[in-house]
Amino acid sequence: MGMSMRSLACVVCVASILLTAGVAAAQIEGQLSAYTGDNAEGYLQPLADAIGTDLNGGLFHSAYIPEEDGLHIYLETRVIAVKFSDDDKTFSGVAESGFVPETAGDLPATVPTVVGDGDAVVIDGESGTSFAFPGGFDLGSFTIAVPQLRIGAYKGTEALVRYFAIDTGDVEIGDLRLYGGGLRHNISQYMPAPFPVDLAAGFFWQKFELGDDLISANAFTIGVQASKRFPAGFIYIEPYGGVSYDMFSMDVNYDYESGDDVEEMALEFESTSTARLTMGLNFAAPVLNLNAEYSIASQNSFSFGLGFGF
Repeated sequence: MGMSMRSLACVVCVASILLTAGVAAAQIEGQLSAYTGDNAEGYLQPLADAIGTDLNGGLFHSAYIPEEDGLHIYLETRVIAVKFSDDDKTFSGVAESGFVPETAGDLPATVPTVVGDGDAVVIDGESGTSFAFPGGFDLGSFTIAVPQLRIGAYKGTEALVRYFAIDTGDVEIGDLRLYGGGLRHNISQYMPAPFPVDLAAGFFWQKFELGDDLISANAFTIGVQASKRFPAGFIYIEPYGGVSYDMFSMDVNYDYESGDDVEEMALEFESTSTARLTMGLNFAAPVLNLNAEYSIASQNSFSFGLGFGF
């Protein structure tokens, strides 16, 4: 393959899609190349789940969308973080390449995932052989920083666009692309006045690609949001919340090494879907928004945002 998993980690850090705890310097390529099939999926699954959770996070900080037509533009940066649990640190592994363990009870073994303990797990085999399950990188969390542009409003509707791309100029590393778009609509305008809170509903789709074929992920979410603005001098203090249904899928391609042989491997992670409950607090000034939120889903996450506009 044209791009190694180690190079993937380096580019992801440069692109502000960050594997914390120094994964950029780690030998991910060497770790993953020992695995095929279920082992490879088990090893990478916590990272795939975290990417899906983070991509579908930080999409709103208010349900307020003006009813009147006019140009409103906000450029924002959202930082979304997932904390890994103890269950994310291990999976049940089976040795590769026809390895026969010394004791039948040695397999499957509880071994580290990519976010788990850094020490390999070694199983003794027949005739003095052994098999080493690669260690992980002892990660406590996974964080992304995403730029996004919010444009409105037309009849109570606004558009949200996320876009980020890097052309590294390196044949081995390849390009990184994150792009997506969606719409939200003010539904409180259809409620009997005066309605006590602002209500909005919307959807958002994203695509994440790295290299020619190394990693390709799709994320989609649809949901409703509510918020209430309380004036405090020249700013608004705005509690907000939302309920959404999130979907995510991801494919990975890499090289599997067995002795002197190298085989191209393709992993298709099972599509996942989850309900998400989000609660947050926004501070809105005339040209500035500052917000923080917590989301409860299959993986819980934190998000912080800063935006400028008019």
